[in-house]
Amino acid sequence: MKELTPEKIVENWNALIQLIEDTFDGERKDKLLKMYNFFEDRMSVAPASGKEHYHNAMIGGYVEHVLHVTDCALKIKKLWESDGAKIDFTDEEMVFSALHHDLGKVGDLEHDYYIPCESEWHRKNQGSIFVHNPKLQFMSVTDRALFLLQHFEIPMSEQEYLGLKLTDGLYEKANEGYLKTYNKDWQLRTNLPYILHQADMMATHIEYDQWMRKDEETNDELVERLSTITKNKESSPKPKQEKKDYKQVFDDLFGETE
Repeated sequence: MKELTPEKIVENWNALIQLIEDTFDGERKDKLLKMYNFFEDRMSVAPASGKEHYHNAMIGGYVEHVLHVTDCALKIKKLWESDGAKIDFTDEEMVFSALHHDLGKVGDLEHDYYIPCESEWHRKNQGSIFVHNPKLQFMSVTDRALFLLQHFEIPMSEQEYLGLKLTDGLYEKANEGYLKTYNKDWQLRTNLPYILHQADMMATHIEYDQWMRKDEETNDELVERLSTITKNKESSPKPKQEKKDYKQVFDDLFGETE
């Protein structure tokens, strides 16, 4: 199972705060930093998902994931642009949407979104490392993200709203009205949501691939260890066994018969 060291968790958090410092300015930056300061203790260690075979279901996985999505989005945007696509949004708008598309996974103002799974059976047989916190009012991750941003009075542009809301693509049923329309007047007029969805998918599948490779490496290490143990056992001289005198054993157990 992939894990982050305490040093890497701190490094990721510092990278996140530095990205905010470098990307935003003015009152919006101040409000963003206030929100991140409020959630630091929880957000810095939050997982990105609950099951080990999803993506980044580990302590610190959330921050690593949103940084990964942001990085992928910047790379994909360059590809779209070089291939002739219309880029009608700023890097600031793209970074804002990428960083906050999963904000609802930090929970509400009082409770974590994910809590450790206490069932050993579910951890072992279903890979459930974390489970949803039953203390939370049900909301989709996207709705909770939008709620938290408005709670901290953080404004966003129309582009940012659409980008954040639609990052999950058709994996979220509420997005169908935006993404499955045959009326040309209802088509999205910005490519930002498409780029962000591709970035999220790219980051998610790479993180899954990393988990799979780590799992395979662990299995390979186990097989190698077992093979070494077997070879050592086979090469070790076997102790000479004394031939048992079964008549003597019988006599010892039951006494000599006359």
